[in-house]
Amino acid sequence: MAYGDFVILHDLNFEIGTGDIFIIMGGSGCGKSTLLKHLVGLNAPAKGEIFYGDISFWGGSAKSRDRILRSTGVLFQSGALWSSMTLSENICLALDEYTDYTEKDKCDIAAIKLALVGLAGFEGFYPSEISGGMQKRAGLARAMALDPAILFCDEPSAGLDPLSARRLDDLILELSDSLGTTFVIVSHELASIFTIGSNSVFLDPVTKTAIAYGKPTTLRDSSEDHRVREFLTRGEKS
Repeated sequence: MAYGDFVILHDLNFEIGTGDIFIIMGGSGCGKSTLLKHLVGLNAPAKGEIFYGDISFWGGSAKSRDRILRSTGVLFQSGALWSSMTLSENICLALDEYTDYTEKDKCDIAAIKLALVGLAGFEGFYPSEISGGMQKRAGLARAMALDPAILFCDEPSAGLDPLSARRLDDLILELSDSLGTTFVIVSHELASIFTIGSNSVFLDPVTKTAIAYGKPTTLRDSSEDHRVREFLTRGEKS
């Protein structure tokens, strides 16, 4: 991955399994968000390929890429809800664009998605009328509007108090278990990483590549690389 001649990351080779809660982690400036942008189709790799199943994302046609992206959803770091729209209207945006559902059906689907994230009854609320944690959950409901197989989340716990962050983690686990959704999550929050992560990649800003793969708790307890151990045990008392 590069911007012109400036290489951000190189020699990445990893697989995200169906049903994984896959964590992209590492220190500041290591390329976590840049990697996420490549995975969701915002940036093309300077070299190499990204596969969804056995289909090359960038090797196919624009129609093929659109079809793949229809099976994904994105929860942005800020929630990125439209402030002038109610929560129901925010969720209906994707339904307006990609479906032929009636207005009643779209409103019903929006209500179901909000109920899934614990916001039943909040359909008519505006983002400014609810808390930061509720906005994140509403953003997750919108990302789920088209029943995606894969949900990409950029720092979902950022800016939340510990209790709200734990509730969001519990929700992600519940959705993974009940719906079989695959999650790909950028995070540096250790409590969240250890609670929800079933697999991970660790990016290093010095070598500009991935230096560890595996379950976060396993990497914490047995990684032979001191950089990985130091990141995953920071804050612990000696």
